[in-house]
Amino acid sequence: MEHIRRVAELAREIARNNGLDPERAYLAGLLHDAARDLPEEELRRLAPPENEVEEAHPLALHGRAARALAASWGVRDEEVLEAIEGHVYGVDPENGIGMALYVADVSEPGRGVNEEIRELALAGRLKEAYRLAVRNKVHYLKAKKIPIHPRTLEVYHSL
Repeated sequence: MEHIRRVAELAREIARNNGLDPERAYLAGLLHDAARDLPEEELRRLAPPENEVEEAHPLALHGRAARALAASWGVRDEEVLEAIEGHVYGVDPENGIGMALYVADVSEPGRGVNEEIRELALAGRLKEAYRLAVRNKVHYLKAKKIPIHPRTLEVYHSL
């Protein structure tokens, strides 16, 4: 819960510093890991696997599952829902709330990493911070020989 609180607060501050709606970013932050600790069978029910990565690594489903939960709880803001879903593998760079959430999730102080990404975003350079965050994730996964989600690769190549 502490991670969720830190992400929500950081996403709100990043949004504020980049001309985005801070409360929408805060809501996305509060809900982003709503499905994170669900049993594998529940993740699969809420978000049936769409590719080999999701089939082999059900935790990769938690963003889509959290989106389903948020929608069932009455969240109708499409940008917020896309942010929640995309915090696992990335969002279209046109989704400012999604970029703010993604950056907040990978750089919140409790993780102890990515301070430079957080500082860029807080300095009003969100797209630059997002680009660096996605690049770092892809390079990390490649180095660890961990399969990369197809949507992450799409975002990586689009940036």
